[in-house]
Amino acid sequence: MDERRGRGTESLAVADVVVISGMSGAGRTHAMHVFEDLGYYVIDNLPPSLLLPLSEIVGLNTGVGRHLACVCDLRSQGLFDELLDEIAALEDHEISVTLLFLDASDEVLRRRYALSRRRNPIAKEGEGNLEAIRRERRQLEAVREAADVVIDTSGLKPIELTRTINRLFSELSPTQLMEVHVFSFGFKMGMPAEADLLIDVRFLPNPYWDPAMRELSGKDEAVKRFVMGHSQTQAFMEAWKALLDAVMPGYVAEGKAYLSIGVGCSGGQHRSVALADATAAYLAGEGYSVTVSHRDLPRALAAKGE
Repeated sequence: MDERRGRGTESLAVADVVVISGMSGAGRTHAMHVFEDLGYYVIDNLPPSLLLPLSEIVGLNTGVGRHLACVCDLRSQGLFDELLDEIAALEDHEISVTLLFLDASDEVLRRRYALSRRRNPIAKEGEGNLEAIRRERRQLEAVREAADVVIDTSGLKPIELTRTINRLFSELSPTQLMEVHVFSFGFKMGMPAEADLLIDVRFLPNPYWDPAMRELSGKDEAVKRFVMGHSQTQAFMEAWKALLDAVMPGYVAEGKAYLSIGVGCSGGQHRSVALADATAAYLAGEGYSVTVSHRDLPRALAAKGE
C-alpha cells in the first residue's frame, strides 16, 4: 500500500511542507482534501518555483507551527522540471519537506478515466489516455525515485487512502483527528439540520416548573444538580454513554472529520444545556477533540427578561 524511503514503520515526523505529486488519477485531489481536514494550508497546481516564496508568506520560516501542502505536477508543464531543485532550496532555508508521490498501475488509471469519462489533464491533442499515462510515468521517474513516501492507490478505497495519510502526516491519534461539536437546542426554536446524531431529552424531569429555577439555565449549579441528580437522568446517562461508546469508534474508523451531536429539550435552556455539557465532558475524557455550544440559550434567557 505505501512505501517509505529511509524511514521507520511509524508516522513520519510532520514536515513544514508536504509536496504532493504523482500520477494524474492516482488520488491527488482526495489527498488535498485530507490535508485540508488535517489543518494544512493547501495549494493545488503550484509551480515549484513558488514553493519557497509561499512558505515565507505563510510564515513557515518564523516557527509559527503551521503546515503547508502543495500539489505540484505536470500540469505546470516546463515549470515542473524545477521541482527537486526547489525542494532542495526549501531545505537550504531550514524548512523541512516531505515529498509524497501517489501512484497507481497504468490499467487502474486508464479504467478510472474511462469510468469518469474524463480526459487525462496532460494528454496532448490526438493522444489517448493510456498513451498520456505512459508518457507521464516516464516524465515522473526521477520524482518518484526521490520521493520520501510512495503510496500506490491501485487497490485502495478512498477511506483507506485517508487513513494512510492521517497516520503518516498527523501527530494526532485517529480519535483526536475527528472534531466533535456538541450543542444544545430547544425543539420549539426549530429542529437543527446540521446534527449527525440527535438525542431528545424532553422525557426527563423539567426544572422549568420549579419557580426558583425557571429563570436559571443548565449552566447554573442548582439546575445541574436537579437534572443530573434524578435517577431517570442517571439511567439515561449510562445508556447514552454506552451508545456513544458504540458509535463513536465507527465514525472515527470511517474517517469522519467533523461530527455534530445535538441534545434537545423543549426550550433549550435547562435540561439540554446541562446534558450537552455532560456529554462534551464525557467525550473529552475519552480522548476526543470536543467543543460545546448552546444554540438557543441566549434567546431563551432574553425572552425571560422581556
